[in-house]
Amino acid sequence: MKRVLKGKPVVEALKEQIKEKVESYNKKNIFPTIGIIRVGNREDDLAYERRVIKNCEQLGIKAHVFEMNENISMNDFAEEVKNIDENKNIHGILLFRPLPEQLDIKVVQELIRPEKDIDCMHPENLRKVFEGEEDGHYPCTPEAVVEILKYYDIPMKGSNIAIVNRSMVLGKPLSMMLIKENATVTICHSKTVNISNITKKANIVITGIGRPNFFTPEYFSKDNIVIDVGINYFNDKMCGDVDY
Repeated sequence: MKRVLKGKPVVEALKEQIKEKVESYNKKNIFPTIGIIRVGNREDDLAYERRVIKNCEQLGIKAHVFEMNENISMNDFAEEVKNIDENKNIHGILLFRPLPEQLDIKVVQELIRPEKDIDCMHPENLRKVFEGEEDGHYPCTPEAVVEILKYYDIPMKGSNIAIVNRSMVLGKPLSMMLIKENATVTICHSKTVNISNITKKANIVITGIGRPNFFTPEYFSKDNIVIDVGINYFNDKMCGDVDY
């Protein structure tokens, strides 16, 4: 029998934990605050921003949006980010990607100090992910995938897991996190030949290919557990990679 693994119960459980932490900080006169850096006005960035702000409001976390022109120069961008990073009242920074071509990602990823780097851009945090260390910041989407699997008691240990994404935002760090849980991981991507041969045989399939409704029934077996983290727009509506 098919069932949908709802994200809402997972979110609510995590929110309760976070609220308790925020309240404990407030008692010490510390008021957790994040800075959101958005370059341009991409619709997916704006949608993500709205969700982040809404969640922060519910949790008692302050959020400040720093909007920058999509044509901003590398020097001006670096200066703006440096000012935000040095602001003692901002405890974490979330930088939306992808960035315009004139902004060198190799330079950008080191502009935010590791302890404020919410989305695991800094090489030091990435190193900790790949070496299995616990005290860094992991990327939020891979963490969400792992939290869903844990919440629903879906075993990762010994499972064959196919990830259809090879980015540093999702596929690569998620593979390391799942290997740490003793899973066997296969990474696929848009250039993989016969993806369906891999996904059908996997116990768990995680999609992030960035193509609306790309995955149709022939990519799956009746026993697959599917987690779709794709964010796309089709006919002016948000949808994932999987055609449910």
